[in-house]
Amino acid sequence: MLNGLYEGLNPVAVTIISVSIMLIGGFAMTRLTSLLRLPNVTAYIIVGILIGPFGLDLIPENIIAHTDFLPDIALAFIAFSTAEFFRFSTLRKNGLKVLLLTLFESIAASLLVFVLSYLILGLNIAFSVVLAALAAATAPASTLMTIRQTGAKGEFVETLLQVVALDDIVGLVAYSLAVSVAVAVISGGGFNIGSVGLPLLANLGAVALGALFGFIMKLVISKSKSSDNRLIIAISLLFAFCGVCAMIEISPLLGCMSMGTVYINMTDDDKLFKQINYFSPPILLLFFVRSGVSFNLGALFSAGGNIGDTPLIIIGVLYFFVRILGKYAGAFAGAVVTKRSAPIRNYLGLALIPQAGVAIGLASLGARALGGESGVALQTIILSSSVLYELVGPACAKLSLYLSGSYSNKIENIVPVDEAEAKSKNEVELLIERINVIRKELPQENPAEKAFTEAAENYDLYYPNQRKRTGKRRR
Repeated sequence: MLNGLYEGLNPVAVTIISVSIMLIGGFAMTRLTSLLRLPNVTAYIIVGILIGPFGLDLIPENIIAHTDFLPDIALAFIAFSTAEFFRFSTLRKNGLKVLLLTLFESIAASLLVFVLSYLILGLNIAFSVVLAALAAATAPASTLMTIRQTGAKGEFVETLLQVVALDDIVGLVAYSLAVSVAVAVISGGGFNIGSVGLPLLANLGAVALGALFGFIMKLVISKSKSSDNRLIIAISLLFAFCGVCAMIEISPLLGCMSMGTVYINMTDDDKLFKQINYFSPPILLLFFVRSGVSFNLGALFSAGGNIGDTPLIIIGVLYFFVRILGKYAGAFAGAVVTKRSAPIRNYLGLALIPQAGVAIGLASLGARALGGESGVALQTIILSSSVLYELVGPACAKLSLYLSGSYSNKIENIVPVDEAEAKSKNEVELLIERINVIRKELPQENPAEKAFTEAAENYDLYYPNQRKRTGKRRR
């Protein structure tokens, strides 16, 4: 056990060294996984397993126990950032059709997973409903990354982005319902209105409170001139909201999404979201690495314990395939009902396979709610299947974009030119013209980096004495 090296060190040193190992290890692993074009989430989970108790055992158990707040904080950032896509002006255009399509694919995946876990495998009802609810969530980061890499455009891409954005809302609502039912069953209260309805009312209250926080954020931030102060205010409000939710023992996800939705629709200030997205990677890295450290490799090859007699590895593999089937069949049926185009009907389901961030975070919260062997089993299944989803998901998403005709490797399809001009110019002139068009469309600066650059410039503007004292510009 290498964590015996910590013997004799004071707790502060152990904590700092442990956090450093998690950060450095997560970053180093991304250098390897990037060569295989795998998402960073996969790297973080893998390095967590390597430095955890089933690997090098570099992270003491008390560090993992005392960072139990990380899932709440990480999911707050994810939920708030997702709300950037919920502009009412955009949702009004095709909102109803996209919502129906999202409900079809989410409910189909959850329903098939519930049938598998409860009716076929005979797992207990509390575990089955929570696992089924988690099947609804997808990983928008993998899909967005693939779209950016390919430069895909068109109706298919617009529909995909809207479905992915709404998908996590459906997953969050399904999770809230499922946990309410599961807690009621575990406590012996059954399915009475009080035991199930009160938690749902609490979540509705969290949504209303999140909207209030979003309004407060709008009032306070609009009066701040400094970009760094805007970021401080936003993060402090997110943390405060998470603390309130922890006090009343409900998930902060729906409330944080409500907060972000109110803010973006009242201000149309997407720069704040870019700043938060630029600030959050270290926190998300720690969360995913911690999830990997908490991964119980031994439980994966053992029976499910009090949830049933089926080994968890079999449950995980079946969950992996059944959820894919549900996503594809649900997206196909939803596209037929809403009369969408053939590419959307045939290929949208392929792009909804990835599952990581939200599902892993919800699994952490669900494990806390279920407790005991059921909680360990839930995290084990979701973490192991998420690694598989992140291995095959981006490739499937890219395949769906290609088959739908949303992008092409041929430059004449990417940048078409007028037929009359094509006849009057040779191939070299046409190539130069197309390259110039592509160059104009490329972003000149990363938006998130630009937001932080402006924050640094504002610091010099509002605190000129600091530069005078140091003799150089603050960086």
